[in-house]
Amino acid sequence: MDEALLRTLAPAVTGVLVRRGADFAAAEDAVQEALIEAVRVWPDDPPRDHMGWLVAVAWRKFLDSVRADTSRRRREALVEGEPAPGPGAARDDTLQLYFLCAHPSLTPASAVALTLRAVGGLTTRQIARAYLVPEATMAQRISRAKRTVAGVRFDQPGDVATVLRVLYLVFNEGYSGDVDLAAEAIRLTRRLAAMTRHEEVAGLLALMLLHHARRRARTGPDGRLVPLAEQDRGLWDTRLIAEGVGVLQAALARDRLGEFQAQAAVAALHADARTAEETDWVQIVEWYDELVRLTDSPVARLNRAVAVGEADGPRAGLAALAVLDPALPRHTAVAAYLHERDGDLVTAARLYAEAARAAPNLPERDHLTRQAARLNAQLRR
Repeated sequence: MDEALLRTLAPAVTGVLVRRGADFAAAEDAVQEALIEAVRVWPDDPPRDHMGWLVAVAWRKFLDSVRADTSRRRREALVEGEPAPGPGAARDDTLQLYFLCAHPSLTPASAVALTLRAVGGLTTRQIARAYLVPEATMAQRISRAKRTVAGVRFDQPGDVATVLRVLYLVFNEGYSGDVDLAAEAIRLTRRLAAMTRHEEVAGLLALMLLHHARRRARTGPDGRLVPLAEQDRGLWDTRLIAEGVGVLQAALARDRLGEFQAQAAVAALHADARTAEETDWVQIVEWYDELVRLTDSPVARLNRAVAVGEADGPRAGLAALAVLDPALPRHTAVAAYLHERDGDLVTAARLYAEAARAAPNLPERDHLTRQAARLNAQLRR
């Protein structure tokens, strides 16, 4: 397999797809899948026209993606702007697709990646970002998952835990990314909650409701990102907060704690505070301790460092941050915030600017750039 040839042809194939009407990001995504298919097929069946083969396969991949996205948008169109309170209907074809893609023949990680791509409508790049891995690595994982299930019968649906992981990532992309998937994720989680008394289903639903309740306050009239501490809490949806807290309390009463319940408990403590200053950071640290115990997640440890900085002072937060991998997404932004709270404005300004360059989306990049500019302006006075 001549991988140098593939690398040489890839930009040209992308250009062909763009000229045919594909947007650049979708074209790149389709070409990446075509390259993976070439690595699999060409050693045993090399084409006569390498460029033509790649264009044909990439275009087919692009069309498949468009069809999946169109289907997802039709499902979203069924959902009105606000997720309706209370339980949903017990049956949903989309939810059934989630279970089928979470097939027992796949590892949980592969099942999640495949479902996000095939049913959730996310691009390979978005999925890779959620998993903190390179896009090429995720593309290979999805391709292997497709090959694994190519010849199996879909009569053994996957387990609830895998489906929950998919719904969680779909919601996160809708909540903080550039695709509106949050309401659809809530709708499906409501349906799942109507089908089972699984504590973590309730925990995830509570987490989604509590985060979604703050959506109107997350951005200003000019589209700028508004940090939690600066949000107008009068814009928070008290109906969703009350529902989320009620769902969480019922789940916690069963005394079978899981990671989504722990995350929802943190969100509930934020929702309970009338002002940012009244936030019970000591309890939040305790819940993050539980979350770290349950998951050992580097993201949970990063969030815990922020909470420690609020509860015990910025130097304690920086000490908690020091043991984490600096390559972790948003590590630099957290370090900047804690250094600012500790009074080291020079270091904080430099770190805010560095974090802005690595920000995963434009609103976050703009916010961090403004933070750096604000501190630099103070230092010049």
